[in-house]
Amino acid sequence: QKQLVESGGGLVQPGGSLTLSCVASGIIFSRNVMGWYRQAPGKQRELVASISTGHNTTYANSVKGRFTISRDNAMKLVYLQMNGLKPEDTAVYYCNSLDIASMYTFWGQGTQVTVSS
Repeated sequence: QKQLVESGGGLVQPGGSLTLSCVASGIIFSRNVMGWYRQAPGKQRELVASISTGHNTTYANSVKGRFTISRDNAMKLVYLQMNGLKPEDTAVYYCNSLDIASMYTFWGQGTQVTVSS
């Protein structure tokens, strides 16, 4: 069964840090582009960061220099290290995978990140 499970969300003060994790099962992980998206209340879901099968990374302009995406193919994990968090980073963060051979894509259930003093 294909599954993505996120963890690591929570409440943090402005300027703080969090690391999100996403563990995959039921997929050929090394064949998947992995991404982190977020959706704030009343807003559309947006791409935060992605990492290709070759470990090339892309970031939204709003998080460049603050967030780092990485992957561990052996453990089927993808991480999002978030530093310098701002209140506008508050959202539900979703893990996404895209199989580059089949183009099959699916989502995790999301994890809430709240940045507030």
